Parts: sequence; C-alpha cells; structure tokens
Amino acid sequence: MKRLVISTGAGMSAESGISTFRDAGGLWEQYPVMQVASADGFRSDPALIHRFYNERRSQLVLAHPNDGHIGLVELEKHFTVNIITQNVDDLHERAGSTNVLHLHGELMKVRALDDETKIYSLSPDALDTSVDTTIEGHHVRPHIVFFQEAVPNIGPACDLVRQADIFVVIGTSLSVYPAAGLLGYVRPATEVYYIDPNPVSVPEWVNVIRAGASEGIKHLTRILLNDEEKA
Repeated sequence: MKRLVISTGAGMSAESGISTFRDAGGLWEQYPVMQVASADGFRSDPALIHRFYNERRSQLVLAHPNDGHIGLVELEKHFTVNIITQNVDDLHERAGSTNVLHLHGELMKVRALDDETKIYSLSPDALDTSVDTTIEGHHVRPHIVFFQEAVPNIGPACDLVRQADIFVVIGTSLSVYPAAGLLGYVRPATEVYYIDPNPVSVPEWVNVIRAGASEGIKHLTRILLNDEEKA
C-alpha cells in the first residue's frame, strides 16, 4: 500500500471544541504565550503552568473526535497511514488512529523533572497536577514541548515525510517551526495536499482544499480512492 503521511495542526481539533491558540478568540488572546508555554515561564511560575494545563485537560476530557479524525482512521483501510500532529490532545488515538507521532508533547501525560525519559500517563480520575505532585518519587511537569525547548520528534517526522507517497497538511497556519518546515522534505514525485478553510500561500505544486478538517478529509478521500481505482 502507498504511504500516506498526514501533518495535523490546531484546525484538526477545532471542530471538536478544542480552543486554538492563534486564531481570533484563541488562547493566546487570553494568556501571554511566553507566560504559559515557554521554558522561562515554567521556571518563573510553575504553579501557573500547572493550572493552565489542568484547564486544558478539563476541556479535553469533554471533547470527542470529530468526523475528520474518524475519516483519517478510515483511510487506514486503503493506505499505510502515519499521522504527525502538532496537537497535544489525544483525539487521533481516541478515534482509532494507530500510528501517531506527537511533535509538541501530549496533554494527558507528565514527565519527571529530574529525568525526561520517565513519562507517565495521567489517570482519568486524577488529571490535575501541581508543583507538589510526585509520581514514583519524582516531581513532574506537563509532557509538553515548551517554546525555547528542542522538538525531539522532529527528526522522526522528517524521516516519515521523506518516505511519503502522499503528504497531507491539515488545519495549520504553516507558521510554527520546525513543523512548518516539513513541507520541504517531500520527494519530488510526492502528491501534496493542504486542507484549511483559510489556507496561506503555498507552492503551486501543492493541491489546496479550502475546507475545514471534516469536509476537507471527505473531499480528499474521494480524490485518493478515485486515483487508487484508476491505478
């Protein structure tokens, strides 16, 4: 089967009610970004960081995968699908996607402050953390890649894009690096699609589908399956 690699951003989860960060009314209008999502912010006020991500988890447990998430799962019947997501929610996994690589961390996990290899999944009935929270004797922090920190999974993500027969970008402004740079790793023969209701300017070889995630993925599926039938 062809390898379909999909890069998803905040627009992927917006239809599930997850607040985006950069759009009008988004989280960055409510919270200064460097205060709640940077390494310096965590060092200066870790209690605020814990409260901020506790709020994000409370929102996430009430959300459900949307038709777009489900549509990507359906594509696994026809393609080898790998998802690279900038989102820290677990909606891809809850929908049933089997190969998900998180670039910016995972909201429902924390990691030890003194050993970043020790990563813990939070129990559904104990999602709040604080500066005093310990697991197995370790104080913990959100398992989130803050601004000013390296993105450990960008190397594996680039490798996946290089292997793609079809590369799809969904619901992203293409302004957050290094994720925005993934487009530069596609091979010359790779089919490339960009799904967004308000797409930014992209090279002419990118096929733009001007739609939200759910409708855009339905349209993409029709295109891809029609191409498969012709092959």
